[in-house]
Amino acid sequence: MADSEDSPATVLCKSCGLCCTGHLFLWARLKSSELNSSQAVGLHVIRDDPRQRGFTLPCPLWKGQCTIYSSPDCPRVCHSYKCKLLKELDNEDISLPDALPVIQQAKAMIKEVETFLPDSRNGSFRQRLVAHLELMEKATKKGSLELEFQRKAEELLKFYEDKFGVNDLVDKPEESQFVE
Repeated sequence: MADSEDSPATVLCKSCGLCCTGHLFLWARLKSSELNSSQAVGLHVIRDDPRQRGFTLPCPLWKGQCTIYSSPDCPRVCHSYKCKLLKELDNEDISLPDALPVIQQAKAMIKEVETFLPDSRNGSFRQRLVAHLELMEKATKKGSLELEFQRKAEELLKFYEDKFGVNDLVDKPEESQFVE
């Protein structure tokens, strides 16, 4: 639960977590100076390629809320990345009471799409979504369930773009601190 002195932006981020859960992004960028401390707190750090230095998502420290958000060990990206909705809140284009239902709507849409995805303990929601969409594109015959999945997935991706500013399923490291 958010502390009473938390800013509206912090309340929104801490109640959302779609960055952290692997729903919006596959991984988050780290500075080289953060690699060791991030690994020490339990993040799954990527070190091999300097262009993709970071940690994989979902974040193992997300327990319905970030468990290190107020800690000095929290990676810089977790505080510096701002989705479209957060920017709108910061600019006072939307109020916190109006922004919170957007998060709930996204989570409800994710839950609907999740029902179509194969169960997997490996891979984030985003990885499974991409894989299933690719499978559907290759399918020569599509039944009503496949068509319903495609429709719901497209609606979710459009919602991600409209509300969060996340508009592609392909990695573009140069464009974001969190990486799609």
